[in-house]
Amino acid sequence: MDSIDWNDKIKRLLKSEIVRRGITYEQLVFLLADIGVEETKASIESKMSRGTFSAAFLIQCLVAIGCKSFCPEISADMVEEPRAIYITKKKAVYDLQKQ
Repeated sequence: MDSIDWNDKIKRLLKSEIVRRGITYEQLVFLLADIGVEETKASIESKMSRGTFSAAFLIQCLVAIGCKSFCPEISADMVEEPRAIYITKKKAVYDLQKQ
C-alpha cells in the first residue's frame, strides 16, 4: 500500500470547509478570537501550508466558522482496514484477505 500523507489530507479537508464558506484567513483570526482562541493570520497560514496542526486547532476552526457537521470524505483507498468474519466468540476469526 502506498504511503498516505495524512497531514495533506486533513489540511485539504479544513481548507475546503473554510473556502466553502467564503472565509479568508484574516476573517478566521477574528472568528477564532470570538471563541477565545488567539491566532494570527501568519500562524494560520503557516499551519495550513505545512498541514501540521493539532486536532484541537481543527475543531476550533470548525466551531469558529460555524461548521455544525463535519464528515470527512474518507475513501477505501485512503485506509484499508482488515476484513474479517467473526463466527462466534469460541471459534476462530477468518481473514477474508487470505481466502
